[in-house]
Amino acid sequence: MRKPIVAGNWKMNITSAEAVQLVEELKPLVADVDGVDIVLCPPFSSLEATCKAIRDSNLLLGAQDMFWEESGAYTGEVSARMLLTSGCRYVILGHSERRAYFGETNQTVNKKLNAALGAGLVPIVCVGERQQEREAGITQKIIQDHVTGAFEGISAEQVSGVVIAYEPVWAIGTGLTATPGQAQEVHAFIRQILTGLYNSNWAQQVRIQYGGSIKPENAAVLFGQPDIDGGLVGGASLAAGSFAKIVKGV
Repeated sequence: MRKPIVAGNWKMNITSAEAVQLVEELKPLVADVDGVDIVLCPPFSSLEATCKAIRDSNLLLGAQDMFWEESGAYTGEVSARMLLTSGCRYVILGHSERRAYFGETNQTVNKKLNAALGAGLVPIVCVGERQQEREAGITQKIIQDHVTGAFEGISAEQVSGVVIAYEPVWAIGTGLTATPGQAQEVHAFIRQILTGLYNSNWAQQVRIQYGGSIKPENAAVLFGQPDIDGGLVGGASLAAGSFAKIVKGV
């Protein structure tokens, strides 16, 4: 059985002091949660403070991005090794905002995925379609492209250690949310793609999150779908009470 995972993506929010305060508010609210990986992904500047704050709790640390090289003249970038030494176990790769604003492609996501797996991090690989792509009826084509591009050259043994986040771009920050049926349909399709790339046994091991405007009000019904194994939470993860309710909706 796949272990659910709920990750909070704080994006470009939260100073180090605010991160500690948020963690201290969150810890007692989820202290009794068992059988769920609860991951916090602060900005790079707050990783160390968050790492110290979550010590001796059931919270895990993740980063929002990384570069594929180990070191070098790459101003503004961080490596997998740097994330590991900051206490990270997870890293988000290929988020739609990275694709939209910073030129991320399937090829760069693939390079980062290889580097993350090689370093021992658990990658959260984001895939998803924009509103015009959904309206054009090419959702499956976009998802197929994102998954096959990101996982090119990745072995079956490696894929079992990857998390996929399906983020319908049209439902991020818009107040729109895919219906449980729409979300389940795409999650099932992702698992079908993985079955074709590997086989059904490996595909069934991969955890697939939903990442489109998850709120306490819709978390339980989304997480109740057979192929949805948790969520990648944006804005609602910035409030301890809301995030705790989402975690408990698994």
